[in-house]
Amino acid sequence: MRRTSLGLLLGQTRQLNRRRLIVGIGAAGTLAALGWAGLSAVSAGRERPLALVYRGPAACSGCAEAVAALLRSAPTPFRTEYCGPGEQRQISRSTLAEAVIYAQPGGDNVTPAWRQLRDHAEEIRNFVHDGGHYLGFCLGAYLAGARPGFGLLDGKVDQYIRTDGASVDSIDDTVIPVRWRGRTRYMFFQDGPTLELRAGVPGTVLATYDTGAAAAVVTTFGAGGVGLVGPHPEADRSWYAEKELTNPDGIRFDLGHDLVRSTMDAGTAASDGG
Repeated sequence: MRRTSLGLLLGQTRQLNRRRLIVGIGAAGTLAALGWAGLSAVSAGRERPLALVYRGPAACSGCAEAVAALLRSAPTPFRTEYCGPGEQRQISRSTLAEAVIYAQPGGDNVTPAWRQLRDHAEEIRNFVHDGGHYLGFCLGAYLAGARPGFGLLDGKVDQYIRTDGASVDSIDDTVIPVRWRGRTRYMFFQDGPTLELRAGVPGTVLATYDTGAAAAVVTTFGAGGVGLVGPHPEADRSWYAEKELTNPDGIRFDLGHDLVRSTMDAGTAASDGG
């Protein structure tokens, strides 16, 4: 399997399935201030802005690659590099300083993933607080919470399949409908979270589940942007083929691109004090 469950939250276990912009420590904040349009101008130059994508034991096989492909295919494309314990790039203050995005893909259970990442929590928090952008997909969205997690979401993360009225009660891969910006769309789903912002916290709900709970949100942390999604807008054709699933919308990536763009815009507004 390339995507695995977060069933440890239920006491379950499941096998883990499967720039050159030379900038200083203030790079994330500087590029955040450019906004989406500004990044387009940067991308038109010799080097695209850098998005770091975690790849390692806290992510499932194929998930990091799908997130990287999504970022490279965005209307304003990013240059992607992998970071993690087995990669040339490690998660560090200096590595993050070169990037505008840090992306945490889907993966296995929250608790073992957190053990792999907790030593980097302060570095990631500082990166976002100072103007960087965090993208969390499924497990990456769970890890944006506080117990355990990076503490980037001022609110609550919960398990959709355990909420009242949820149409899915299994950790198996499936396709579910969501309301994305008021329109029904279908997305690959595997034990993703609901995302609740605390009352009064600035943010935008991009998508909701059939229960009305948020499936994708964009918010801020310090001067940075945080974009989180429970389902998988990065899922490519192979994800569906592996389980003989069909997406009524076809294989499209516009929802993922919307998440990226909205996260960048949120960071711009935060850095401007808006």
